[in-house]
Amino acid sequence: MKALADLQLFVATVEAGSLSAAARRLGLTPAGASAAIKRLEAELGVPLLLRTTRKQRLSPQGELFLGHARQALDAIEAAQAALQARQERIAGRLRVSVPSDLGRQVLQPWLDEFLDRHPALTLHLQVSDRLADVFGQPVDILVRYGSPPDSTLVALPLAPHNRRVLVASPAYLARRGRPASPPDLAAHATLCYTLGEHVHDHWRFHAPGGAPLELAVQPSRVADDGEVVRRWAVAGQGIAYKSALDVADDLRAGCLELLCPDWATEPSPLNLMCADRRQLSPAVRLLHAHLLARLRQHWPAALLGPQGAA
Repeated sequence: MKALADLQLFVATVEAGSLSAAARRLGLTPAGASAAIKRLEAELGVPLLLRTTRKQRLSPQGELFLGHARQALDAIEAAQAALQARQERIAGRLRVSVPSDLGRQVLQPWLDEFLDRHPALTLHLQVSDRLADVFGQPVDILVRYGSPPDSTLVALPLAPHNRRVLVASPAYLARRGRPASPPDLAAHATLCYTLGEHVHDHWRFHAPGGAPLELAVQPSRVADDGEVVRRWAVAGQGIAYKSALDVADDLRAGCLELLCPDWATEPSPLNLMCADRRQLSPAVRLLHAHLLARLRQHWPAALLGPQGAA
């Protein structure tokens, strides 16, 4: 268990930004925390943190080890949650924020399934593309695309290889033609979403040969709701650059078609995030496992493959 505590301290140090902050979070003395990191480094035989009197940073070995350490802690905590769930009823309130399109289309029925399994649990669901403030708002966990905007947030991967894809409806393509490559988008109607004052109108690609390309599109329609953008695309109003998970069902049903599949697209990993590892309660751990299993069933390629898969 001492080795487990040392792993927890190492990850907490990276997340908190300093060893002293991690020590305070875990209720350790600075001397005890320093000794634990040195003990872990001695066991591994490599330096994990490069420290000066004012700052610290991960060593190359520490960067490599960090991902494995997080996976190990996640696996142990998931196992503990599963054991605890067998011994006691999962109850209480769970406040979850999800993105609009994925939340309404995909996550809501999966959350309903989860609640059916744990009827003593109360769900407070916030559906919005705006990133909730887990420190200032009544939200326990977030499900969001992209890397955590705040390095102190704890992120549990759900679909780490998910990407954005270019899509349009068959009706639009019959009317306007199919772009052969992303530069052809200049002659097409494009559909964009906005968060606050930022319009997502710079679409990034990599050519089949690997050269990066960033296109500044001129949108014909802009919405602050991802579901509206998807509905416009299904209705034949233009071409959208959406998360693959958002349009998985539409692609299966033939309501939308994938464009320029040979061009690598922008990563859009899906994560479950919270403010502090101590918030990873048995209910949160079980919810993460439930969503992960359903995502794998929903579209395995979104987790297992790079461009062509997601």
